[in-house]
Amino acid sequence: MLGVITMVCVAVLLACDVFPTLLPASTHGFVEAVPLALIALAYLLYQIMHRPPLREWIKAILLAAAFLFWSANQFWPNPRQATIFNDIAISLFVLDVFLVMIGWPAASPDESFAETYSRPDNQPAHQDQSNQ
Repeated sequence: MLGVITMVCVAVLLACDVFPTLLPASTHGFVEAVPLALIALAYLLYQIMHRPPLREWIKAILLAAAFLFWSANQFWPNPRQATIFNDIAISLFVLDVFLVMIGWPAASPDESFAETYSRPDNQPAHQDQSNQ
């Protein structure tokens, strides 16, 4: 349900871009920040429901933190602090993708995200002996 609410917030954000007078310009930063914060929360709740191993939890928290820092950057009144929040978000997103690229944590993919998985070359394929 939280994911659906997040998508509604994204629709409101895009509607504000198409119809700039829909909401006061002073609220645009808030409208930008809400879906980023909500998706961070939704993703953590998703992880709670799926009970991943500790390393997957660490990675999920890292990603949620990146979205929260990006969210804070959108409406923070102090430009210097907003820039720092933005830089932290960038660093966390880059780290997240880097960890994916190096295969950390080593685990099978989450099929609910339609991820593809290829077995490392050093692991033999399991053969079903019952069909032979």
